[in-house]
Amino acid sequence: MTQTVVLSPLTRIEGHLAIHLETEEDSSSGQTIIKKAQCEGEMFRGLETILHGRDPLDAQQITQRICGVCPIAHGIASVMAQEMAFGIVPTRNGRIAQNLILAAEYLHSHILHFYHLAALDFVDITAILKYNGTDPTLVNLRNWAKNALDKNLAFPGAPFLPRPETDQYIKTDEANWRLIDSYVKALKIRTLAHEMAAVFGAKLPHSTSLVPTGVTGEVTIERVLACKSRLDQIKTFIHTVYLPDLFTAAAAFPQYWDIGKSHGNFLSYGVFRMEEKTGEALNNFLPSGAVIGGIYQPLDTSKIREFVEHSRYSSGSGLHPWQGTTQPEPQKGYSWIKAPRYDGQVMEVGPAARLMVLCLGPGNPEMKQDVQNALNAAGVPLEKINSVLGRHLARGLEAKWIADQCERWLDELEIGKPAAAEFALPEQGRGVGLTEAPRGALGHWLTIRNYKIERYQCIVPTTWNCSPRDNQGRPGAVEKALEGTVLQNPAEPIEAGRIVRSFDPCIACAVH
Repeated sequence: MTQTVVLSPLTRIEGHLAIHLETEEDSSSGQTIIKKAQCEGEMFRGLETILHGRDPLDAQQITQRICGVCPIAHGIASVMAQEMAFGIVPTRNGRIAQNLILAAEYLHSHILHFYHLAALDFVDITAILKYNGTDPTLVNLRNWAKNALDKNLAFPGAPFLPRPETDQYIKTDEANWRLIDSYVKALKIRTLAHEMAAVFGAKLPHSTSLVPTGVTGEVTIERVLACKSRLDQIKTFIHTVYLPDLFTAAAAFPQYWDIGKSHGNFLSYGVFRMEEKTGEALNNFLPSGAVIGGIYQPLDTSKIREFVEHSRYSSGSGLHPWQGTTQPEPQKGYSWIKAPRYDGQVMEVGPAARLMVLCLGPGNPEMKQDVQNALNAAGVPLEKINSVLGRHLARGLEAKWIADQCERWLDELEIGKPAAAEFALPEQGRGVGLTEAPRGALGHWLTIRNYKIERYQCIVPTTWNCSPRDNQGRPGAVEKALEGTVLQNPAEPIEAGRIVRSFDPCIACAVH
């Protein structure tokens, strides 16, 4: 018998997402299996429309408001599009400072995702009630939880409770206590990451210092040291806490190497410029490319199209972002998210996609060896990156690589040299900014006429991952990853939550 399960709103993600599941009971095994899944972005925002007729230099400020978690990535994509349209390139200091700000956003976002969004799907938070040690943080947390439960409050223990009541959490108290302790420590590390971004970004979220060619502030020894002092603490946390915790969680749930498999096609625009250039073909720290059917191919953005057959838009379907428009039609489709496709294929974007492009394409040999060492330790092949655990592993390794690289960028800054260049606004122009937000491929397409923005189109990471079906009826990446999953208890489908959160959806971005 077919049943409908609705998760709305899906919590511990950014924005408003509803997951609609059709389940059936398998007659031979008696198991409940997801037969069909639909992702519904539940709101419309219209920031592309707001940009029409504005000064192009407003764009990096307005587009940062697409998101409060990954605003820097939008700011970087916007200034890159402007640089191409203006015919200018970043200064050396400007490029490196932008890399450092974006890197800090990555470190903040990956730690946020693992500890404060996804971990509560795996950690038994109620184990804190049995804590018998002397760590003052855990003692305080235990006493707070006991007090809240004893008072019979409406939601005692919030935001940790209520939760799906299942036996699918880590079994040992010691492991749970350690991860709960890391959860608390991660709050401070996220603060340090925001402070690190603010050294050259002026403030977070929504930096006021990003401009085409660089940043507005000067590069001083004080700023370099301020950035380094915070980076050192973040790096230590990643190496000694985050990665060990990640492997602890992975060892406790080995079945999740086989759960949450998307179509198996991956896309990355590449991120962190390593040269003073702008445009589509850049030398990036993490490379660009596409993996289709297990084969790497160089990035070709002419293959991108957006479809709206099942989206709440009356805009033309199957258009390249240079031609695309955004015209809402609330009665149509089942989601406010469009359906981008690359070379006609459904693509997954994000850390797992960046890792697959790196490993199957022209990636750094040392990073490839890191991936192989981690896979060997887990006893799984590279193909298992296409899974819930694969996405978590990709974030952990990426955090390590980026934190290590930040030290090199700090050494490369030239004290007193310009962090930006002067430029003139052209009467007309056209540019694209391609980068990677922590959640995946991010592109801004800009056209200027009469010194004003004539057209602005964004395709963001979660638009790729949480897309609805396209004109051919093919499910998006998250929809595909859900289908075929066995649910232990359809009334509390924790398996579905784990799959969706492994993509780290950002719906505010997706419905920009």
